[in-house]
Amino acid sequence: MSYSFPLEPGKVREFAVATQVGHGRSAEVGTVIPPTFLAARVFWKPADQPAVIGDRMDRTRVLHAGEEFRFHGRVPAAGEVLTVTERLGDEWRKEGRRGGGLHFMTVVTEFRDADGVLVAEAISTAVETERAAEEGAR
Repeated sequence: MSYSFPLEPGKVREFAVATQVGHGRSAEVGTVIPPTFLAARVFWKPADQPAVIGDRMDRTRVLHAGEEFRFHGRVPAAGEVLTVTERLGDEWRKEGRRGGGLHFMTVVTEFRDADGVLVAEAISTAVETERAAEEGAR
């Protein structure tokens, strides 16, 4: 499934001010977005669209383990509308330092411009602990 992600100049400006990047109040159509603005895509994802990880992880034990952004050529600009698609990436397991297994998954989010050209990707990594953390554990 895919959905539209408008890079609204007002939202780009708000993000730039909130994150204290150089654009500040001057964001307007054609202004290159702060690269991490792509994380705001979650606010445009339709509520009825299921999560890519689905039932593969117990969300009560999932932590966000990382976010990486890759750009393929130019960085998108305010005023564009990108098409967003998500897919499951890599999946692996390893033993935790304090015992217990860790289940890792990546979700690859593709951002395409109006011509269908891939302009960026976001790779989100989630980790599910085998069991809930013990109270007071450090």
